[in-house]
Amino acid sequence: MALLPFLLQVKKLLIPEIAYPTYKVGGILAGAQVIEVDIDASHWPTDGIDLAWINSPSNPTGRVHSDAELIAAIEWSRNSGAVLASDECYLSFPDTKQGRSVLSLATGNNKGLLAIHSLSKRSNLAGYRGSFIAGDAQLIKKLLEIRKHMGMMVPLPVQMATAAALKDETHVQQQAVRYKNRRAVLRQALESLGFKVEFSEAGLYLWCSRDEEDWQTVAWFADRGVLVTPGSFYGEKGARHVRIALTATDEKITEAAKRLSA
Repeated sequence: MALLPFLLQVKKLLIPEIAYPTYKVGGILAGAQVIEVDIDASHWPTDGIDLAWINSPSNPTGRVHSDAELIAAIEWSRNSGAVLASDECYLSFPDTKQGRSVLSLATGNNKGLLAIHSLSKRSNLAGYRGSFIAGDAQLIKKLLEIRKHMGMMVPLPVQMATAAALKDETHVQQQAVRYKNRRAVLRQALESLGFKVEFSEAGLYLWCSRDEEDWQTVAWFADRGVLVTPGSFYGEKGARHVRIALTATDEKITEAAKRLSA
């Protein structure tokens, strides 16, 4: 993800206004102009844009984009000639909503479309750096050729571990249930304390606010022994929110909810 703008020699890049920071970092590494946009692709600029990122379910908000929103982004890509890169690393973890791959809405025409998947989240294999990209065959051919010369081949043991993980859905479904249950436990505790939980429809995060500056909320949680991430890490529009990860154990999540409620 960080290298995609560099590998495609991107000069102008669109990213979500609340987003995983690596999209912006990737643009900076490529020396590209980075422009933040909302999800409504009808408002996106087209002049000179080379690449746009979308992310559903979203990190940090857990927002699941509608089919209409994804189709509008596809149409924008086709009309502008820019690449649309879809970060789909959280598709495996639905809650109140189920996300869709952008490729499932492309009616068989993947030109200009890239879908990125990672086992870091799907199978808890972050240290393995196992992932794959699907979509426009010509774009993928170009990326593979460049990566080969950069010495970025995936080691065989990682390839084998990735293949083994992708063949098994049972562990993914079990993890999805864990995240759903953890979200319910924490959400109930937070809402009872006056927090507003927004989106958090899928994935493994809660996006919430007490309608105050994010670092004040971070301090409130820290005083109670709970670490959360300030929303401003993900863009200026997140400056009154915090992101809470559901990656601790069930026992730790339950303990945290009781501590907050007390």
